[in-house]
Amino acid sequence: MGDDSEWMKLPIDQKCEHKVWKARLNGYEEALKLFQRIEDEKSPEWGKYLGLLKKFVTDSNAVAQLKGLEAALAYVEKAHLAGKTSGEVVSGVVSKVFNQPKARAKELGSDICLMYIEIERAEVVQDELIKGLDNKNPKIVVTCIETLRKALSEFGSKIITLKPVVKVLPKQFESREKAVRDEAKLLSVEIYKWIRDALRPPLQGINSVQLKELEEEWVKLPTTAPKQSRFLRSQQALKAKFEQQQAAGGDEADGDNDEEPAPQVDPYELLEPVEILSKLPKDFYDKIEAKKWQERKEALEALETLAKNPKLENGDYGDLVRALKKVIGKDANVMLVTLAAKCLAGLAAGLRKKFGTYAGHVVPTILEKFKEKKPQVVQALQEAIDAVFLTTTLQNISEDVLGVMDNKNPSIKQQASLFLARSFRHCTQATLPKSMLKAFCPAFLKQVNDSAPEVRDAAYEALGTAMKVVGEKAVNPFLADLDKLKLDKVRLGLYLLCFFIILQSGGPPKKGKSASALSAKGKKVPETKEFIETELSIEVCEEKSAAVLPASCMQLLDSANWKERLASMEEFQKAVEQMDKNEMPCQALVRMLAKKPGWKETNFQVMQMKLHIVGLIAQKGSFSKTSAFVVLDGLVDKIGDVKCGGKAKEGLTATAEACSLPWTAEQVVSMVFAQKNPKNQAETLNWLSNAMKEFGFTGINVKGFINNVKTALGATNPAVRTAAITLLGVMYLYMGAPLRMFFEDEKPALLKQIDDEFEKMQGQSPPAAFRGTKKGGAEEDGEEADEQEEDGGGAPDIMDLLPRTDVSDKITQDMVDKMADKNWKIRKEGLDEVAAVISEAKFIQPSIGELPMALKGRLNDSNKILVRNGLSICFSPGYWTLKQHVKSLGMPIITVLGDSKTNVRAAAMTTLQAWVEQTGMKDWLEGEDLSEELKRENPFLRQEVLGWLAEKLPTMRTVPSDLMLCVPYLFICLEDRNGDVRKKAQDALPTFMMHLGYEKMLKATGKLKPASKEPVSALLEKARAVMPAKPAPPPGKAGAAKSSSNGAPTAKSGWLGVLGKKAPVTKAKDEEDRSGVIFILVPNGKEQRIKEEKGLKVLKWNFQTPRDEYVDQLKTQMSTCFARWLQEELFHASDFQRQVKAIGVMGERMEDELEGTVSCLDLILKWFTLRFFETNSTVLMKVLEYLKQLFPTLSRENYHLNEYEASSFIPYLILKVGESKDVVRKDVRAILTMLCKVYPASKVFPFLMDGTKSKNSKQRAECLEELGCLIENYGMNVCQPTPAKSLKEIAVHIGDRDNSVRNAALNTVVAVYNVCGDQVYKLIGNLSEKEMSMLEERVKRSAKKTTTAAPPPNRQAAERERPQRDHPSNPNATFMRKPAQQPQEEVPNKLNQARAQNAEREHSHPSIPKEFQLDLDMIENDHTRVSELPDLVQHKLEELLEPIMMPEPKIRSVSPHFDDLHNSTASTINFVISQVASGDINTSIQALAQIDEVLRQEDKADAMSGHIDQFLIATFMQLRLIYNTHMADDRLDKKDIFKLYSCIIGNMLSLFSMESLAREASMGVLKDLMHGLITLMLDARVEDIEDGQQLIRSVNLLVVRVLEKSDQTNILSALLVLLQDSLTTSSGSPMFSELVMKCLWRMIRLLPETINSINLDRILLDVHNFMKVFPKEKLKQLKSDVPHRTLKTLLHTLCKLTGGKILDHMSMIENRNESELEAHLRRVVKHSGNFSGMKSDRGSEKGQDDRMSKAKVSDILSEIFKKIGSKENTKEGLTELYEYKQKYSDADLEPFLRNTSQFFQSYVERGLRMIESEREGKGRIQPTSTGNNPCDVSLSVPVIPQHGLDSGSVPLNGEEMKPAVYYERLKILRQRQGLENNSRVSLILITLMPLALPISHLDAQLLQQVEGDGGQTRPTTSLLSKPSVASSTDMLQSKLSQLKESRESHFQQEQSHSHSPTRSSSPAANLDDLKKRLERIKSNRQ
Repeated sequence: MGDDSEWMKLPIDQKCEHKVWKARLNGYEEALKLFQRIEDEKSPEWGKYLGLLKKFVTDSNAVAQLKGLEAALAYVEKAHLAGKTSGEVVSGVVSKVFNQPKARAKELGSDICLMYIEIERAEVVQDELIKGLDNKNPKIVVTCIETLRKALSEFGSKIITLKPVVKVLPKQFESREKAVRDEAKLLSVEIYKWIRDALRPPLQGINSVQLKELEEEWVKLPTTAPKQSRFLRSQQALKAKFEQQQAAGGDEADGDNDEEPAPQVDPYELLEPVEILSKLPKDFYDKIEAKKWQERKEALEALETLAKNPKLENGDYGDLVRALKKVIGKDANVMLVTLAAKCLAGLAAGLRKKFGTYAGHVVPTILEKFKEKKPQVVQALQEAIDAVFLTTTLQNISEDVLGVMDNKNPSIKQQASLFLARSFRHCTQATLPKSMLKAFCPAFLKQVNDSAPEVRDAAYEALGTAMKVVGEKAVNPFLADLDKLKLDKVRLGLYLLCFFIILQSGGPPKKGKSASALSAKGKKVPETKEFIETELSIEVCEEKSAAVLPASCMQLLDSANWKERLASMEEFQKAVEQMDKNEMPCQALVRMLAKKPGWKETNFQVMQMKLHIVGLIAQKGSFSKTSAFVVLDGLVDKIGDVKCGGKAKEGLTATAEACSLPWTAEQVVSMVFAQKNPKNQAETLNWLSNAMKEFGFTGINVKGFINNVKTALGATNPAVRTAAITLLGVMYLYMGAPLRMFFEDEKPALLKQIDDEFEKMQGQSPPAAFRGTKKGGAEEDGEEADEQEEDGGGAPDIMDLLPRTDVSDKITQDMVDKMADKNWKIRKEGLDEVAAVISEAKFIQPSIGELPMALKGRLNDSNKILVRNGLSICFSPGYWTLKQHVKSLGMPIITVLGDSKTNVRAAAMTTLQAWVEQTGMKDWLEGEDLSEELKRENPFLRQEVLGWLAEKLPTMRTVPSDLMLCVPYLFICLEDRNGDVRKKAQDALPTFMMHLGYEKMLKATGKLKPASKEPVSALLEKARAVMPAKPAPPPGKAGAAKSSSNGAPTAKSGWLGVLGKKAPVTKAKDEEDRSGVIFILVPNGKEQRIKEEKGLKVLKWNFQTPRDEYVDQLKTQMSTCFARWLQEELFHASDFQRQVKAIGVMGERMEDELEGTVSCLDLILKWFTLRFFETNSTVLMKVLEYLKQLFPTLSRENYHLNEYEASSFIPYLILKVGESKDVVRKDVRAILTMLCKVYPASKVFPFLMDGTKSKNSKQRAECLEELGCLIENYGMNVCQPTPAKSLKEIAVHIGDRDNSVRNAALNTVVAVYNVCGDQVYKLIGNLSEKEMSMLEERVKRSAKKTTTAAPPPNRQAAERERPQRDHPSNPNATFMRKPAQQPQEEVPNKLNQARAQNAEREHSHPSIPKEFQLDLDMIENDHTRVSELPDLVQHKLEELLEPIMMPEPKIRSVSPHFDDLHNSTASTINFVISQVASGDINTSIQALAQIDEVLRQEDKADAMSGHIDQFLIATFMQLRLIYNTHMADDRLDKKDIFKLYSCIIGNMLSLFSMESLAREASMGVLKDLMHGLITLMLDARVEDIEDGQQLIRSVNLLVVRVLEKSDQTNILSALLVLLQDSLTTSSGSPMFSELVMKCLWRMIRLLPETINSINLDRILLDVHNFMKVFPKEKLKQLKSDVPHRTLKTLLHTLCKLTGGKILDHMSMIENRNESELEAHLRRVVKHSGNFSGMKSDRGSEKGQDDRMSKAKVSDILSEIFKKIGSKENTKEGLTELYEYKQKYSDADLEPFLRNTSQFFQSYVERGLRMIESEREGKGRIQPTSTGNNPCDVSLSVPVIPQHGLDSGSVPLNGEEMKPAVYYERLKILRQRQGLENNSRVSLILITLMPLALPISHLDAQLLQQVEGDGGQTRPTTSLLSKPSVASSTDMLQSKLSQLKESRESHFQQEQSHSHSPTRSSSPAANLDDLKKRLERIKSNRQ
């Protein structure tokens, strides 16, 4: 029982690890109860058990273990920290629980594993369970398999990764234990439920009997896919949905199966790769080239066996593929060709995407081999090319396929089409873009007309398949020329294909989901809008026309009389205008117009009518291309006619709108150049130039124009040449510099004209297309632009337009062999030959043979010269099609980035960038190639690739899923030893995250080592905060066309710019354009925008947060009046620095382009509002800087904002007034002030009122303050809609729960009170009693004394203009309330503001009669009045009888960045502290003032906690700066330096008055601070400053305060180290060391009180270190023995206070036996013991009594003097001292007064005299002082003033003013006025001062000030005020001493003048005396 009682008392966590099992059992039970009680998952209680959880599950006692498992399960379920224990706990469960015989233990262990999976630790659990499968104990294996099965059944295959499970599954079937095999069988059945037939291949190797059993079980399974029944914590939404389905019933749940289909698992992913390259026969390559076909067959058969492995290990298969390619292409034995094709198919199927590198090399060979007709060969080749296709993309092999589509051999054409048909079935709309259809459809259409039926049928099938994949809408435009019979065959192919798919899928698709819908991923495929019309006969046309046209019209169409024909045309026009679109037979009507005379009409009036009617028909009807063919000849023929040309152009434009511009333009150009009429040619080209601007460039067949344009350029007629050059200029807007390459062969003179035209177009943006949208289909164009962006990475591929040369025959085998030679010179020769061939051909076809493979080898060459040569060849990628070579050549370029030479890496990066510009990024990110590159442990490669990815990924809207493969290596790079790699990885992290998502990347960290997981997760959190947004998709057709057109020149400015000769000129021109105007003046542009917004034609600029449509609208509006480059910079998506630069340019050019700025002002302000919603503070500050420049400029120009501009800007500006950063709020307030100069304040007022309704308390407070400013500055008229309504809304905020809002509301109402007086109470309505009392108190304390009501309206302007001396209580509002006309240099700094503010309150206090208010500030600031004295105010003498209160100061509120200090971050304090050390004196003073405000208020002072060391460091840095720099600078005013010193010392005194803050100062900081203060006291230069002695005394007091209030251990340690340093330094002043030792003596005297708080171990360590540096002998060698004595005194005192225990505090000293300190301490301790023993032995009884008596006397006097020195008991101490002296007249006080100051001695002396006179009845002054602020007497130093609340004498706690302050200030004023201080008026005023108070109270106060010598005296002046005005306590005390000594004589003089009787203390006598004095003063003034 005894043992039980011991452990029963232990805490729960200690019981759980007790050695007694019963204790552990009890601990587990209590822990279980505790875990069930805790509701908070983040409770600190969980942390206690974090390290014990494994012991819970691995307990050696079975009973205790069972309970431990229950507790562990509860912990894992509820604790937030449980995930950290997953690895060790699951491992313990597997090894120590799964082998238990009790089923309950296994069940709990399994539940714990499942619970860990639920809390997102599935991977860890799965790894541990799979490790358990290798355990020798079959029980563990069985339970592990069972747990895996449960996990899969409950969580599903999305959570449980099946690949590692399937990998180890076959091994379990081989176990000798039947239980293991049975459990493996059950697991296999469960896996089959989820992945179906994908499980078959991995299990093919198990026993056939077992496989058969499995097959039988699999057949029994239901066909419906299983569903996840248990969910992760992050899947609560899915869980809720699942529960709803369960509640709704089974049928409904089954109906939802289609929404979340079971994940399809690829069997390939479950297989392990097999390495076959090393298993090839050693003589394989020799045999495959052998002459005997049998040997070649043996080699191929060996390869075929290896290639049958379903998954192959990646490697270099280049040589093997080349060998197979050679067999397929050149071997005459068809059997070997078949074998090689099968091997190739096996390699492609086994390698999949990794084979894509070689696909481009084998596809042309296989296609060519289709000329073989033997079925077995064709079938093998089909299988091979189909397998190869799956490893690459259609785009990569399109060039090769198109190359054989027009082959002479029909078999090749047939098989190519069939291959494409099969390939299309694997495509979707995304992978079969329109750009591919444009390339393939013309080839198919050509084959449709082929003579061979098999070729035609194959083409039909391919077209039908394409139509099935992308929809009829996408294919029909390419089938316009196909007749109906052939079109039906295409559709038949489509229907047959759909039927075939239905048969394959086992039935028709489900309702609502067609096959085409499935292929299009659910997208709706609209029907085609193009109208296809067959050609009608003339008879049918006449019949249809007669039905809609008047009979007379039909009869007169071919009349010989032109007037009749004209009349007929008029009737024709009327009929067409009245026709409905559906009733209009367009073809019939235009054929009637073409009827004789038709287009040969000779009368121009009739012809004009005809052409006009053509345009009408095209606009109104369904106008087909068939109809267009009828009219185009006539339109082209008349386009050059002077009279009819305009109508002809209108007709062409209408036709282009109906039939699309690309088709119309192609027909028109071909027709006109078939003629020889130069006028028609020139006008056609002019029309085409204009049409391109109106319709846009989309779909234009440039290739069709080039030859005709060249013909026009060579024309003899100059008009044709000019028109052609103009057309080229328009095309240049869309195509950019590459257009020039088509004309490089032209004559130099002509080329110069073209260049001049191109230069005119530089910097211009293509106009937005506004025609063609009706028929063209905006969606189509938008989708096409998207496809081009995704697939091509830029604008349409202009390289397809260039003529190309086939160089495959010029790249000979000899060249390839040379490039692979062992001699580097020969390799270089081969490279040079290849470069020469390519350079000569310029643009080449994609078929380049084996050149890519040969170049790949050179990119890895050991000779860096050859590597660079290879890169230079690759850098000419425009010479061939790139996409198909990305894998074969692009990846080796990336590998070169790992080269150690910088120039090589730079060349590789340049080449890489050039490639990416043409191919886009998608192909580079697909597959494992990029991740394999990052896998290489090459720091150069990693940093280059990661930097490249960080640049490119943000520009992509989507990325392939293969990017996830790079993430593990990205994580590795985050911890790379190379700093550059780590930095690049961190830069790339957000760009990866923007595509993959935070959750996905965080999940990927689960595979990291535990040590790496935490830092990587932290970096992910950081990256999450700066993750860029994905680029927005194009808004529509206009936006897409615009973006593509804008981007075309820049997108091709890479390598294409290099090819164009004018590229450098282009770049220079771009730079020159930036020097042009940035704002384009558009006449009435702003008015038009206002009109559109009012008419709701555009979005009204009103939102909570800006949506994309607002941004797009603003971009569109800015495009017409902003320079293009400026708009691009302003809307740059990723680089905010560009936005900053753009704002800077706008600011620089504001004055020069003021007119443009005003014209675009609404757009500028709107753009700024968008920036207000972003978090980038750099851009925001730049915006505010610009606005501060803008509004004064507008004000100077007398510009006023209109309502449209104000309403779209001011509400969003007011949002930022509530910003947390003070610097932002300050700027916004300044802008609001400036805003009132350009927009009426009465209209700003409602916006501010709306701002007071914000949820942001800062915004409400600031808006209220600004409302107060407006009312003060502009009167009550600004209150809109009415003052009453506005004031009621403002008064509501008086009851706000936020203190700053309440204060702001009260201040605003006070401002109203100052304007309109008591009327304010009517305006504000009803308030609660509490709120009304708050308001009345605030009005009473803060309102100005006004004798009149509100100023009349005609005085308001004057009120606005005069400088205001009234400052609000909020210093932030002070900035706003200064007059707008006040120059910047006149703005007072923060200190002067504070001083003026408090002075105002001092003089405007309502409780002091106005007669006794003296405006000292006015007199001080008025230097013009030299000899005038202030008039005494007429007063009511009766008020003197009333009790008078001194002014009660109102505590000034703190700066706004401290208003909510405890709720904000410490960044503001850090910023202010950093300014303390500023080199600018004013900056430092302002910072100190702000800290001073915080320290003065106890509720705010806690905010400084944690910043003390930082503040002290900044302070002594400033002291050092003053000492070294400022004091030596003669240019600086010494008064400023004195002011700075005063601020510093005031702050320090405040700080060290608060013990809690003072104790935070560390030892090192205290050492530096003491060094700075002592250095200051010794600085002789300080004495030269006025009041320098006073400053030194102040520092003296501060030093004492530091010694008393700091952490005693830290300060004592700091002094010891400082003394050691001062003695060590030979250059140091001996006075320095002496002062340090005096500080130490002070500390020694304090030791009896502080010994318990001192860490003696640290102090003894410091003494030990001191004695090591200065051993006893060395110490005695010093000039002075004081250091030695100081050290001995310290040690003796410590020994005396602690005794022998002192020896136990040497734990921190190493080798203490060798320490001189220990020996010294032992001697001291021993001596103390002997001395006390001898003393007790030889003392007699009498001697003891004497000693006791002396000790008692000493103690009594010490106690008395302590009371005198204390603040509270000074009077009591003086009384006791007087009584003691009366009792013991011979008592010697000299020992107690010897070490005190002269001032203290005088104080004691005077005090004793006063008590004596009082008790003898001689004193007139009653000593029963009621003063509540007795002086705190310091025993060693004079008094220094503490910093106060203001520049007067108001103490911090609101105690009464001391009259001497007014006397002191008056003396200073009189000195300024040149008057003597002993004048009569001075004496009168001195006499008047005490009369304002009850006499006894005044005397008590004078006594305290004269006699006070304490360091704790309340301040009489602020250290932060002007030194010339603020007098220190010591000065005041000296003056008051003189005043007291002469006081009686003064009174006697006054009495003699007034002939009054002896003065008494009665009020009546005082009153009579005062009356006479005032009469005398008045007569003297007159």
